[in-house]
Amino acid sequence: MANIPLVSLITAGSAGLGAATARLFASQGMKVVINYSQNGQRAADLVTELEKLSPLTKKQQAPSSSEPAGKQPGTANFAAIQADLTKRADVERLVAEAAEAMGDRLDVVFSNGGWTQLRDITDLDDNVDEDDWDRCYNMNVKSHLWLMHSAKKYLERTEGCFISTASLAGVKVSGSSLAYAVTKAAQIHLMKGLAMITSPKVRVNSVAPGLMLTDWGLQFPAEKQEVMRNMTQLKRLATPDDVAEQVLCFVKSKSVTGTNAIIDGGLHL
Repeated sequence: MANIPLVSLITAGSAGLGAATARLFASQGMKVVINYSQNGQRAADLVTELEKLSPLTKKQQAPSSSEPAGKQPGTANFAAIQADLTKRADVERLVAEAAEAMGDRLDVVFSNGGWTQLRDITDLDDNVDEDDWDRCYNMNVKSHLWLMHSAKKYLERTEGCFISTASLAGVKVSGSSLAYAVTKAAQIHLMKGLAMITSPKVRVNSVAPGLMLTDWGLQFPAEKQEVMRNMTQLKRLATPDDVAEQVLCFVKSKSVTGTNAIIDGGLHL
């Protein structure tokens, strides 16, 4: 019997780390559903790119990403689905549509959504905006909980894995704001709890990059990037491809759960 390709869902998957992971998964012969918030054209372009990268047979072409994913259930290799991760109903719909597009199957969920607002983390007065805290908690904690709750039945069936993007800020108070650091710490704790709750069928892990050279990270001045680089043991800042490789490692690792992998060039040491 031929091997059945793994099916993955990647949230916030049309750019940055999500897109890098989608490309890596596709190159490994996995089917991929990417979630996006607003930029449908960027998501559609990425789906086209994934089709070209994939070693999967082209005899049965995936449906156009501009069509609703559910039009041809189970026939797609790649699809893009819009959803607002801060809304539980949207998350539930996202999982249902992703599974339907891929033949009622999910093996891997990469929960990559996150939110922050740049603040001076050393200034208490600058870190008491209630909207910051609510938005950080909704995206950095609750969205991952809702996603696992919706995907659990599929992942149990395939004995799959759930991986989320945390941050070094959740391990060492640092980063863009106090709200971000605290909610990322809560997210890491949530992953450990979910690893316990969903075992032995589902593996749950997280990746925790330091300053990562995505479009967001590259907005920092070159001087600040250099300071951060020199603070690391390896004199290197993580790239999206570096972190994507660790995500793939968690997909392949059958005996690892409840683990948070710090990817920061040794900055935390």
